[in-house]
Amino acid sequence: MSESEDKLWGGRFSEPTDAFVEAFTASIGFDQRLWRHDIEGSRAHARMLNRVGVLSDDELAAILDGLDQVRQEIEQGRLEWSVALEDIHMNIEARLTELIGDTGKKLHTGRSRNDQIATDIRLYLREEIDFLRDEIRRLQQGLLDLAEREADTIMPGFTHLQVAQPVTFGHHLMAWFEMLERDHARLGDCRRRVNVCPLGAAALAGTTYPIDREYTAELLGFERPTHNSLDSVSDRDFAIEFSAAASLIMMHLSRFSEELVLWTSAQFGFVELPDRFCTGSSIMPQKKNPDVPELVRGKSGRVFGHLISLLTLMKSQPLAYNKDNQEDKEPLFDTIDTLKGSLRAFADMVPHIRANRERMREAARQGFSTATDLADYLVRKGIPFRDAHEIVGRAVALGVETGRDLAEMRLEELQQFSDRIEEDVFEVLSLEGSVAARDHIGGTAPARVREAIEAARARIAAD
Repeated sequence: MSESEDKLWGGRFSEPTDAFVEAFTASIGFDQRLWRHDIEGSRAHARMLNRVGVLSDDELAAILDGLDQVRQEIEQGRLEWSVALEDIHMNIEARLTELIGDTGKKLHTGRSRNDQIATDIRLYLREEIDFLRDEIRRLQQGLLDLAEREADTIMPGFTHLQVAQPVTFGHHLMAWFEMLERDHARLGDCRRRVNVCPLGAAALAGTTYPIDREYTAELLGFERPTHNSLDSVSDRDFAIEFSAAASLIMMHLSRFSEELVLWTSAQFGFVELPDRFCTGSSIMPQKKNPDVPELVRGKSGRVFGHLISLLTLMKSQPLAYNKDNQEDKEPLFDTIDTLKGSLRAFADMVPHIRANRERMREAARQGFSTATDLADYLVRKGIPFRDAHEIVGRAVALGVETGRDLAEMRLEELQQFSDRIEEDVFEVLSLEGSVAARDHIGGTAPARVREAIEAARARIAAD
C-alpha cells in the first residue's frame, strides 16, 4: 500500500503528501484537546445510524466498545498522536479501525470532517462557557463579601483621576459586580447560539442517508439541529461572538487591574493585596509588586488580538468550508485559557484584599470632594444651581489659597459667599453626610449599598 493510500482520503492521489506540507497542514498538535467531544459526537452519530438502520446492533456495539477503548487509551496517555493522520478525527477513527476492524470504517457514514469539527467545537465551547460563567459567579461572590465588609468605608470617587465626590468602597466594588453581571449574561446569550447541532450537514450539502438530525441533537444535549447545511460547516460566528464577549470581560478585568495597581502604590496606599499574589524585586528588597493585576491587564491585549484574528479569518471566505477555518482553534483555545486563568486569579485574590480605611478617608478629604454637596445645599435654600455653582467655585478658590477644605472653614468665611449659608451647612460638608445623602437606588449611601448587595445575592441564587 502506498503512503497516499494510508490516508483515509488517499484514494484519489497518486503520490504521497510532501513531508513539510503534511506537518504544515496538520492540526493534531492543537485540536487533540477536542478528543472527548469528538468521541462524544461519534457515539451519538453511531447511535443515530443504528436507529435509522444504517448500522446493525452488533456494529453499533462494536463501535461503542471500540470508542470506549480509545477513550481509555487517551486518558491513560497510551495513544500516540500521528501528524500523518492530520487531525483529531482521523487519529481516533484510525485507532478505532485498528481495534475493531472494518466496522470502524462505517462510523463516518453520513458525515464529514466539516460537520464533525463544527460539532466538536460547539460541544467544547458550550462546556467552557458553563465553566467560565461559574468562575464569574465565584468572583462576584468575593466582590459581594468584600463590599459588605466595606459598605461604610469612605473613599474618594474620581473623574479624570481627580477627586470628585466621596463614595463608599462598597459602592465602588458593586460597580465591578455590575460589569461582571453583564458579562455573565452575555456569555449566557452566546451559549444559546452555540447550542445548535451541525452534525448531519456533512461536507456542505447534507447526506443521502436517512439520518435523524433531531435525534443526534437530542443525544448531544443541543437545543436543535442547525437549519442550513452550508452555514453549518462554514461559519464560525459563534466563536467570534464568544471572543467578543471574552474581550469585554478582559477589558473589565483590565480596568479592575489598573485600579488595583494604582491603589497598591505608595502614592495611593488604598489597598493591600495578599503576599501570595505579588512578587518582589531581584535588586530592590522593599518592593511588593502587584504582578497578578499587571499581568491580567497585559493579557487583555492578547484576547483582543484573537478577536481580530478570527474576524480577519472569516471576512473573505466564500461558502462553504475552507482550510482557513483550521486557524480558528488556536485563537479560540488561547482566549479560553487566558480568560480562565484571569478569572481564577481574581476570584482567588479579591476576597483577601485589605482596605486601608484611614488612607482612603484622608484622600476623600482632599480635593474639595464635598463641593457638589455645598452647591446642592444652596439650591435647597432657593438659589438657582448655576448661581450656586459660582458661589461654591469662589469658596473653593479660597480653600486653594489657604490650603483648607470646605469643612475646615469657619461659618463666617463661608457666609461671605452667600448669606443663605447657615450652621447646618457642616452636616452636608462632612464625608458621612455626603455619602448618606445619596440615598436612592444606585446611590452610594451605605444603606443602599447593603440593599444592592442583598439584591445581587438574590439574583445569583435565582440564576
